[in-house]
Amino acid sequence: MIHAITCEQLFQDNKIIPVIVLNDVNKAVSIARALLLGGISIMEVTLRTPNALAIIKTIAQEVPEMIVGAGTVLNDEQYHRAVDHDAKFIVSPGLTGKLAAVHLTYDIPFLPGAVTPSEIMQALLLGFKYLKFFPSESYNGCSTLKSLAAPFSEVKFCPTGGINLDNMQKYLSLPNVVGVGCSFLVTDELVKQNNFNQITVAAQQALSAIL
Repeated sequence: MIHAITCEQLFQDNKIIPVIVLNDVNKAVSIARALLLGGISIMEVTLRTPNALAIIKTIAQEVPEMIVGAGTVLNDEQYHRAVDHDAKFIVSPGLTGKLAAVHLTYDIPFLPGAVTPSEIMQALLLGFKYLKFFPSESYNGCSTLKSLAAPFSEVKFCPTGGINLDNMQKYLSLPNVVGVGCSFLVTDELVKQNNFNQITVAAQQALSAIL
């Protein structure tokens, strides 16, 4: 069994999780180091590109200070492969019985997605109290999360989807929100331009916005 931190520990020091969609392995280390320079030591690499797993492994090996995880994990095979490639945490937009079962194989944080009361109840039944809320803005995130706080007081959420510099603090001020996932820190344009300095600046601005 692989021993690592819990979801609670993960969010104690990390309120902003950059969500990265990347296929160029050669740029992975530069992005990770740029985020670190900006004060962010966690990143989620989504399994939406052919080289995502190789990128996770590269960052884990070359930038060990960075807590790199795998996102958009949809099935148990992807879960196993992500851990084999040194992912330090796993994120999924939803939750299945197979994902819940494979989670028990590894002692690393798993953040499954849930939006509706029934999905949240099912997640609780399976032992999950830390959940991804996606796509947040599409579900009127702040208002919905406020409404969910009373019936599900023990559940903590990490909303993702439409989170930006302007609404981050609004989300993080909610008592049931422990962190946010966001894609605006590492945009396709910045990556194409090799503008890693701006990624550092964006990370610093995001951290300043929630202090």
